[in-house]
Amino acid sequence: MSASTSRTRDPRRELQDTALRVFGWDSLRREQLDAMVPLLHRRDVLAVMATGSGKSAIYQVPSVLLPGATVVVSPLIALQNDQIAGLDTTDAPGAVAINSRQSAPENETNWQAVLDHNADYVFLAPEQLAKDDVLERLAAAQVSLVVVDEAHCVSAWGHDFRPEYLRLADALERLGRPPVVALTATASPPVREEIVSSLRLRDPVIVAGGFDRPNLDIAVERHTDDAEKRRAVVDKVLSLQGPGLVYASTRKDTERYAAELSDMGLRACAYHAGLSAGERSVVHERFLDGECDVVVATSAFGMGIDKPDVRFVVHAAVPDSIDSYYQQIGRAGRDGDRALALLFYRSEDLSLATFFTTYTPDEELVSHVFAALRNDGPKRLKQLRSELGVRGRKLTNAVNLLERAGAITSGRKGFSATALSPRDALARAKEVAAAGERMDRSRVDMMRGYAETRGCRRQFLLGYFGEELADPCGSCDNCRDGVADEQEPTSSGRTIVADTRVVHREWGPGVVMTSESDRITVLFESQGYRTLALETVAEAGLLTTESGAPIV
Repeated sequence: MSASTSRTRDPRRELQDTALRVFGWDSLRREQLDAMVPLLHRRDVLAVMATGSGKSAIYQVPSVLLPGATVVVSPLIALQNDQIAGLDTTDAPGAVAINSRQSAPENETNWQAVLDHNADYVFLAPEQLAKDDVLERLAAAQVSLVVVDEAHCVSAWGHDFRPEYLRLADALERLGRPPVVALTATASPPVREEIVSSLRLRDPVIVAGGFDRPNLDIAVERHTDDAEKRRAVVDKVLSLQGPGLVYASTRKDTERYAAELSDMGLRACAYHAGLSAGERSVVHERFLDGECDVVVATSAFGMGIDKPDVRFVVHAAVPDSIDSYYQQIGRAGRDGDRALALLFYRSEDLSLATFFTTYTPDEELVSHVFAALRNDGPKRLKQLRSELGVRGRKLTNAVNLLERAGAITSGRKGFSATALSPRDALARAKEVAAAGERMDRSRVDMMRGYAETRGCRRQFLLGYFGEELADPCGSCDNCRDGVADEQEPTSSGRTIVADTRVVHREWGPGVVMTSESDRITVLFESQGYRTLALETVAEAGLLTTESGAPIV
């Protein structure tokens, strides 16, 4: 049972005392408390904090002090199990999961525990909250807090996009709109804005910062020949002290690298989405238990993984975005000891990353969804699935695309079509898809900028997430090699700082993400990320401030 909601005069002290009494934690960090206190006053919160900074505590401690159940929306069953296991080792209230991997009797037992107030934490996948019976049972359990874990999954601008996350706002309304805390380790400023918008957070308190991981040694090794790069990856991993992770871009490469490393005496395991759920679970458990030295994986591995002693994260190929890259290297050195984050870069590999960003909407399905709602709306997803005979993410993607395009709206009774004609609805949906593709391709270009920069790599990474590092870090490869210099003013004598709002003559409004002495990277609403030579900007007068003054 949760404790009383009565507040002491000092909520921070109350939270500290609860953390010690229930969880055995001697102290909470300032950022954790900054996110916890508003939840006690029923405020929405978005917390963007680095991997290993204790994001789970942000909901675990306040939940003890709030009445009713805390619903934790988590995208992976393995991640749910890890968090439940962690709670079971403390004096915290009970925690259960409801998911498709469990038997019906087990799920029913867990539901009864929630309804009887014998379990205060209930873990669900986002797909579960699209089910009417699940929402009805949760409403009966008196939900006092909803946690959206891995909240970057709600953003089409972020990595690991999960279309089911876009439907969470509707579920929240049906639950009576309890307070929401959205948690993620990596979200750049535009991704934060979309999380707030998509979840319909109400005047949220945003706690963001602490992205710097000074114990990570960050480096890039450049190659021109693919075979040479592959040999270098294997040789380097063999020379490193594990445990470690190697990220590859394809399923075939994970198996190829794992086989080569195994032949050389390492206990290496391949992990990708093509494996069965049981096979993936075995790899996950073997790595956590220290029975596997290296996991060679696609991006499918690692979300929320809680292994503090990972000593290296090697990328055998360039990932599709800074967001996913920083999330992945954040799995190294969570114990605070030194760890290596090494990217093997070959510019030709960017073409594969760009290929994965291509998205062509199913125009026929989009048109059928709009027609079904226009002729006889409103309808819920369940009704649309039955009527159109379409299951899974294809339908969810089509609905999300139409909603983003302003062709349909969602409400308590389901989805309804707007006054657009079918032709205009499809045209708008296609333009939204095209804009998303431009954004994704520009994020690949940001990875190129990171890999090829001659400045401090840590400054580049932190600037992407809106956090400024005044001086070069001194510990990335460029700093160690004496390549990185402190940021110099532009030719006009001005230093262009991150978060400066600008207007491009053709591309419209944008915001400065990073700047170097000769170039500037801007995120434009219509074009995504663009890196511009300051000399060209000055000569052509391409950029101005919002007030109309030249930027350089």
